[in-house]
Amino acid sequence: MGTRREFFSKITLATLGLMTIPSVAKLETFAKYKNKSKHKKPIVISTWQHGLAANDAAWKILNKSGRALDAVEQGVRIPEGDPNVTSVGYGGFPDRDGYVTLDACIIDEHGNCGSVAFLQNIMHPISVARLVMEKTPHIMLVGDGAFKFALDNGFKKENLLTEKAKTEWQKWLKDNNYTPAKFDNHDTIGMTALDMDGNLSGACTTSGLAWKYHGRVGDSPIIGAGLYVDNEVGAASATGKGEAVIKMAGSFLIVELMRSGKTPQEACILAIERIVKKQPDYKDFQVGFIALDKYGNTGAYSIQKGFQYALYEDDQNKLYDSDFYSK
Repeated sequence: MGTRREFFSKITLATLGLMTIPSVAKLETFAKYKNKSKHKKPIVISTWQHGLAANDAAWKILNKSGRALDAVEQGVRIPEGDPNVTSVGYGGFPDRDGYVTLDACIIDEHGNCGSVAFLQNIMHPISVARLVMEKTPHIMLVGDGAFKFALDNGFKKENLLTEKAKTEWQKWLKDNNYTPAKFDNHDTIGMTALDMDGNLSGACTTSGLAWKYHGRVGDSPIIGAGLYVDNEVGAASATGKGEAVIKMAGSFLIVELMRSGKTPQEACILAIERIVKKQPDYKDFQVGFIALDKYGNTGAYSIQKGFQYALYEDDQNKLYDSDFYSK
């Protein structure tokens, strides 16, 4: 007969063996998936129709062997500065009190990240977010603190409320009796890119939900919700109702699903299905995801019909209609 010590030693070893099996299995699954990859570089994917112009700007950097981080920053600056884009930056619809407030975040290939939230009177919050990442020991600055930081670093105070946005806000005040608006189908610009060196980065920026409560912050500046990047696996970004995305750490979930062996498309579908399962009011709002893995494979999926994404690969920039859950 074995000793009591030998008995417990065998149990411990067996338990440790069981604990390691899932990790090994996940690594093997990802390795098999990796061998089926397209290995396309560079590539950039972004949300909505305004992603086409953003992709063009990003591609100019990527196609010259530029860094993915520079590409995504310069890419999303295009809709940020376009007064005709009413959901991002300059031209964005204000909150219910008439203030344009902006949220943005950026993540590089090393996992460094920067974020700003509830930022006012600054044209390009994505560039402020990058400086938060590069010049401070912090990840997120908000409100007056973010605004002062921007001014201290050379940004100019600007009025971002266009006449078009102001007119629409005044119309909403009159027609809706100061009640919240139904969630719009178009908003955030989220972008992820893979550069010639095989590195990933991402950016996400928005003026948020039109007519929101003053002070409301959505998912776009929250690392792991509106955007997440892991250079060993992939990147993902979200668009739509930020509250729904925050509840399930949407972009982080998608990257972790890819880590476990799911393709970007499968990961986006599973993330949407989790929202549908956990949030019974899903028929009343839109959420869409885009995903890009380390090897150039992409995915996109949404709850409702209407979500579009822009994909630049093989020297072609095209707009696609995403597949969706509610059919």
